[in-house]
Amino acid sequence: MVSISKPLRINARIRAKEIRVVGADGEQLGVLNTVRALELAQQKDLDLVEVAPTAVPPVCRIMNYGKFKYSQRKKEKEAKKKQQSTGLKEVKIRPTIEEHDYQVKLRSAQKFLEHHSKVKITMIFRGRQIAHFDLGKRVVDRLIKDLETTGRVERGPYREGKVLITIVGSK
Repeated sequence: MVSISKPLRINARIRAKEIRVVGADGEQLGVLNTVRALELAQQKDLDLVEVAPTAVPPVCRIMNYGKFKYSQRKKEKEAKKKQQSTGLKEVKIRPTIEEHDYQVKLRSAQKFLEHHSKVKITMIFRGRQIAHFDLGKRVVDRLIKDLETTGRVERGPYREGKVLITIVGSK
């Protein structure tokens, strides 16, 4: 089907002298003069729409253009609804996170994974906390273990300076 993102030539705007015409119910009417094809369309109170301008001769169809545009717009809207956008969501935690805060971060990560987004778990070390890297690693490992039911680790815990990063994708 033709997309309405590129405007189509209709009725008097069709430039070719001869065109291949397809009727309103899909039957081939053959190669006709543009003026004759326009007369046929007007007799049926429909529009002559150029659907394949690059063909030789160009292909035009007799149809209700307003109805056609409406149905195309509806199809594009429906296709847009069905698209899934997998984004990357981030959950930032610290090595000294309290239990309630941990549970809040865990629930938000699970919610992101249920909506088919990837979750980037970022453990931030400040100051002397970097000396106790193993404490932060334990918290991240616990979070990964708790997320096993809804996601899987795509990129294991890796360190970038004072930050420990893990990426978890939905199952």
